Amino acid sequence: MEREQLKKDCVDYFKQHAIWKRIFEGFRKKYCSYGRFSGTVVMKNLSGEEIEELEGFFGMNFHGKRSVTISADRFCNALLHSKFSSVTPEELLTGFFGEELLVTAQEKERKEQVLNEIRCEFRKTFENTPAVFQLSGLEELLRLKGVGADNREWKRQLWLGADIYNSLPYRWNRKVYLAVFAAERTGNPHAFDHGTRDGHLLDRIIEMDLQLRSQKVESSEAFPAYKRQKSYLLAGLLIDDVSNYTLLYNVRGVKKNGAYHRGMDGFYEEQNMVQVPLAVLSEWERIECVDHKITIVENPSIFASLCGKCSCMCMNGQPRLAGLIALDLLAESGTVVQYAGDLDPEGLCIAQKLSHYYKGIFHFWHMTEEDYRMCRSGEILSERRIKMLQKITEPRLLPAARAIAEYGTSGYQEKINYGE
Repeated sequence: MEREQLKKDCVDYFKQHAIWKRIFEGFRKKYCSYGRFSGTVVMKNLSGEEIEELEGFFGMNFHGKRSVTISADRFCNALLHSKFSSVTPEELLTGFFGEELLVTAQEKERKEQVLNEIRCEFRKTFENTPAVFQLSGLEELLRLKGVGADNREWKRQLWLGADIYNSLPYRWNRKVYLAVFAAERTGNPHAFDHGTRDGHLLDRIIEMDLQLRSQKVESSEAFPAYKRQKSYLLAGLLIDDVSNYTLLYNVRGVKKNGAYHRGMDGFYEEQNMVQVPLAVLSEWERIECVDHKITIVENPSIFASLCGKCSCMCMNGQPRLAGLIALDLLAESGTVVQYAGDLDPEGLCIAQKLSHYYKGIFHFWHMTEEDYRMCRSGEILSERRIKMLQKITEPRLLPAARAIAEYGTSGYQEKINYGE
């Protein structure tokens, strides 16, 4: 009984300082490889407090050192000359980590046995669901993510992955906002936020699902975030909130079943502008315009002035996914686009990106050098903004870019006559 208490006291002593966990993890790895307490562990970037702790235990001066090499022999000797001399290093490691020490072959066999038990439980839990047929695929995703060292975390991620896969909203022709989906699956609306571990798992599951459905989402150099946003949309998940919309006028929306969208037909007949959210656009097959032409502008006030004259659309600054989806739908109907943007560095960069993105005929409208001279203001551009003009390579925009760089001021669209 006294010996058991001594072992507990020994473990408690070393658990008081975090430095020992790092050291013992190193020796445990050595034990798994060699089957005995041996080898050396190098500790780098030590703090002053950690140095003091090592000096106290080893009875040595490490003053001024940022790294210390600790051999198994040195540790055993120090332990032998402490009040815990009857505790072996193996007993210490076992008590410290709360599990038996195993050599590599035994460790692999034990882990495989545990994983097989988890797989059997998985098949029973998810029987008669889509996920039961994707066990190997989900396991591969977890291996790619580096999960597996901790069986409890591996199982949690496997169960979560199956739940995600079974619950993707497209299976029921639904559209769900990402935060709502996360709250439903985990109780935390931020669980699948970009950059989190579970968010990365969701990314990979959606990618796997699209491959299984033979659906390919092309990446866009102009809009790098588009591939992820479009992939989520195909899974029935809306990353952005209801503010992700586009303004349209004098157009008709054709749904995927071939029928015209009755709401849009109403706005078309009434000749009213309408704000169309992403969730609605995702239900359409194409957008049809008068004479197969549409005018797209960046500025809402310019858009308002064009209503009543032609089919038109407003990007309202930097394009969001709704605007890009609208471009895809316009391309499906062979629509010719003419685009008018701001005559400043940001406006030219957006115009160039959109021209590269659109899979159809794309014209720039009132974006010439003459238009810039007509609307030039007294607003001085910073050097940072002027440097942005170096990104302009589109020949049709280069004259305006050179003029903006020459004068160093932005242009106001309101001074341009956009009348038909």
